[in-house]
Amino acid sequence: MGRSNDTFNKKEKEKKRIKKQREKKIKADERKENSDKGKSLEEMMAYVDENGNITNVRPQPVEDKKDKE
Repeated sequence: MGRSNDTFNKKEKEKKRIKKQREKKIKADERKENSDKGKSLEEMMAYVDENGNITNVRPQPVEDKKDKE
């Protein structure tokens, strides 16, 4: 019987190529899941609270102090 045409080096290169493809697919799937494309306007809005911090919750309306006096 003859020897296999696949050498150790060929097998290792193929393994590396397949591993790289898998990792690339995983990264692409993660980017798709975390994408902002297609989200509604409300989901993309950011608000600034009274302390100057950025939040995703709409602040409660505060009445002016001048109106109460």
